[in-house]
Amino acid sequence: MRQTPDFDEVINRFGTHSVKWDGMEPIFGVPAADGISMWVADMDFRPPQAVQQALESMLAHGIYGYFGDAAAYHAAIRWWMQNRHGWAVETDWVFTTHGLVNGTAIAVDAFSAPGDSVVLMTPVYHAFARVIRAAGREVVECPLALVGNRYELDFATWDAQMTGREKMLILCSPHNPGGRVWSVEELRGVAEFCTRHDLVLVSDEIHHDLLMPGQHHTVMALAAPEIAPRLVTLSATTKTFNIAGAHIGNVIIADPGLRARFAARMAALGISPNSFGMAMATAAYSPEGAAWLDALRLYLDGNRQMFDAGVNAIPGLRSMPLEATYLAWVDFSGTGMEVDEFTRRVEKLARIAANHGPSFGRGGESFLRFNFATPRKLVSEAVSRLQAAFADLQ
Repeated sequence: MRQTPDFDEVINRFGTHSVKWDGMEPIFGVPAADGISMWVADMDFRPPQAVQQALESMLAHGIYGYFGDAAAYHAAIRWWMQNRHGWAVETDWVFTTHGLVNGTAIAVDAFSAPGDSVVLMTPVYHAFARVIRAAGREVVECPLALVGNRYELDFATWDAQMTGREKMLILCSPHNPGGRVWSVEELRGVAEFCTRHDLVLVSDEIHHDLLMPGQHHTVMALAAPEIAPRLVTLSATTKTFNIAGAHIGNVIIADPGLRARFAARMAALGISPNSFGMAMATAAYSPEGAAWLDALRLYLDGNRQMFDAGVNAIPGLRSMPLEATYLAWVDFSGTGMEVDEFTRRVEKLARIAANHGPSFGRGGESFLRFNFATPRKLVSEAVSRLQAAFADLQ
């Protein structure tokens, strides 16, 4: 019998080596005693019971040797992609990496050389730029166009930026931090841009299951099938089911040539999967996991509505309409305040830890990112604190 998930349960994560909660005070100066952690993108919810049972079964057995047969794991991936995204994936297309930051780093290593350039559409997930620069590559920032309160793609401007040194584009789909679900037409535009400039396209789709009601994500492989000879897709169970600590992700490559180049780097680095992560992912990609996800999405939508209504009621603050993820991208430019001032108010007066917008690249300077994947009681408290911290604007 399936258990109804209790997303309202407040679970104390302090003292569990949680970077989100135990790192809140040393990183942001937000006191552990009464602070609210709304930064790093993991959720404060237990995963589906099937995931817990898979781990308990391993613990009961008590021997933790090398992992062998991955057939059930690959079958679960194929089932999930077909049933949730309409995408038929072959087993030999799938590489298992230690999470998708690791997968991104290996792709940068496999498909570019030191001194090459990699294109990012900013503001975007900050780890991309970090691994690109650490690998000795140059980051080319192509700013998204902010039209009203929504990000749009600006290919004409980006075409003019290209120099010929660019070898790769990393797409965030759905977009983090803006929460956009790119349309098929937009995805085709990205594919055409990559073809024009001879770029390998790495499509990070880690948030593709975390959609708001009424939204539909299309995997790049289906939006633009002709891009297959230059397409690398990243997906994972970790964001969807809140098992980021498992550090497991999938790099899916249909093209044999690209696949061989990626496989060579995997072999050279000696990467093999973690048995705990394999068991957790296999259990998550299941009918029980799907039912849990459907309940989660409704709960997150309720949190989104509460957070946005409260934030947008504060003069000068504007939360970008969210189509996917659980990450609210809030613009403080209407307050007329400098970055240091509105950040101080959030951290010192509201006692909330949120991601700083500039870390996401050009276009993020006036923003903070808030993670509302937490019990609704904490979302309500966070809204009240933000309204109090900016009460002089009322």
